[in-house]
Amino acid sequence: MSTQSNIGARLDRLPTSKWHYQVFWLIGLGLLVDGFDNYIGGLTLAELVKSGWSNNWWNATFNSVTMAGLFVGSLFAGFTGDRFGRKFAYQINLLIFGLASIAASFATSMLMLTVLRFVIGIGLGAEIVVGFATFTEFVPAKTRGKWSSSLSLVGNMAPPIATFTGYLVMPIFGWRAMFLIAGIAALILWVARHGIPESPRWYESRGNLKKADEILTKVEKDIEKQQGIKLPPVAASAATQDVAVVQMPFTHLFKGHLLKTTILGISVLIGMNTAIYSIINWIPTIFVQSGISVQKTLGLTSLMFCGAPLGVFLTSRFIDRFPRKATAITLLLSLAALAYVYSLQRTETMIVAFGFCMTVVLFMYVCFASAVYVPELWPTAIKLRGSGFCNSIGRLFTVFTPFGVAWILSNYGSVAVFATIAGVLVGVAIIVAFLGIETRAKSIEEIGLFADEVSEATAAGGVRESASRA
Repeated sequence: MSTQSNIGARLDRLPTSKWHYQVFWLIGLGLLVDGFDNYIGGLTLAELVKSGWSNNWWNATFNSVTMAGLFVGSLFAGFTGDRFGRKFAYQINLLIFGLASIAASFATSMLMLTVLRFVIGIGLGAEIVVGFATFTEFVPAKTRGKWSSSLSLVGNMAPPIATFTGYLVMPIFGWRAMFLIAGIAALILWVARHGIPESPRWYESRGNLKKADEILTKVEKDIEKQQGIKLPPVAASAATQDVAVVQMPFTHLFKGHLLKTTILGISVLIGMNTAIYSIINWIPTIFVQSGISVQKTLGLTSLMFCGAPLGVFLTSRFIDRFPRKATAITLLLSLAALAYVYSLQRTETMIVAFGFCMTVVLFMYVCFASAVYVPELWPTAIKLRGSGFCNSIGRLFTVFTPFGVAWILSNYGSVAVFATIAGVLVGVAIIVAFLGIETRAKSIEEIGLFADEVSEATAAGGVRESASRA
C-alpha cells in the first residue's frame, strides 16, 4: 500500500535558517570530538612507550584494535540507524566512546587500555557514518554538497586541535588527561544533542508520516517567525509523491542496482583509504630512509600537510558547481598524477611544493568521498546500512595495505609505492566512470529511485508494509 507525502520536497525548499545551523554544529562538533579522540591515540602511545607502559608490540595491537573497533562501529551504526532512528544512533555512539574514554583515563594496565580502545573505536566508527549520512537528510539538495563538505571541514580541525591540546596538557597532566577531555566533551555534547529532532525523512521511510509532518511543521513555523516570511508552497511538480513503506533487508545491498551502488561506494572509499593511509603514514618513513633527519622530516611533512584544511575548504566552495561523477574522476586522476610526479622529486623545495599540492588534492578527495558522495548514494530506508557497510569494507582494506606498501618499499623503492597508489586511483576512476551515479542537486527521493528494482522485488515477496500506521 502507498500513500502521498511531500516531506522531501518541503525540506528541500526551506531557506537557510537557524535550525540548519543548529543541526550543522551539533553534528559537526560530534565529528570534531570523534576526530580528537581518534588522533590522541598516537600522541598517548609515544608517552606510554617512553614511560615503559607500552612497547612496539603493544602499540601495534592498540592500533589494530582501534581499526577493528572502527570496522564494527561502521556496521553497528548502519543497522541501529536504519532500525531505531538517526537520533538513537548518533546519541548511543557518543555515549559509547564518551564513557569508554573516561574509563580509559583510569586504566591500570596496557591490556585494559587496549580493550577500552576497542570499545572507543566502536563509537568513533559509528559517529563518522551516522554524522555524514544523517546530515544529508536535513539540508536542501541544491546546497547539500556545500553543507556536507563544510561539515567535513569542522571534523578535520581535530588533528591540529588534538596536537595543540596534547602539547599544552600532556607535559603537566599526562596522557590520562587527554582521554578524560575527550570523554567529558563527548558527554557534554550527548546532553546538548538531545534537542536535535529525528530525521523527518526517516519517519517517512518508516511510514510514520504523522510524526514527520509534526516535526517539519514546527520547523517551518519557526523559520517563518524568525525570518518574517511566508514559505512558498511546494512546487506543483514535487508537491506529493507515492510513498510505499518497504522493509529493505541488508541483503538488498547485493541485488540489482543497489549492488552496483555498493561496489561504487566501496571502490570510492578504498581509493580514499589507500591514498590517505599510504601517503600520510609512509611519507615520514620514506624521508628518514632517504637519509633526511627526523627533525627535518617533521618540518617537511608539517609544511606539506598544511594543505589538508585548504583542500577541504576548497571542496566546500566548488562542490555544488560541477557534476559529482566528473568531480570524482578528475580528483582521482589528478591525485594519481601528482602522487607519481611527487615520487620523482629529489630537492627539498620541490618535495614540499609537490607534496603540498598532493595533500590539497588528497583532502579534496577525502572530503568529497566520505562527507559528500558516499552518504548521498542511498535511499533513506537503507542509507546508514549502505554507507556503514562501504565504510567498514574501506577500513578493512587498510588492514592489509600497510603490508603491501612495506613489501613494495623494501623490494622496489618509494617510486614504485607511489606508482602503485596511482594505479589503484586510476582503477577507481574507471569504476566511477562505468558505475558512477549523478547525485548533484538531486533530492534524496530522486536518488532513491534507482532502488525501485529491489523495492518491487521486496513487495513481490510480501514484505511490503502498510503506510497506514502513520
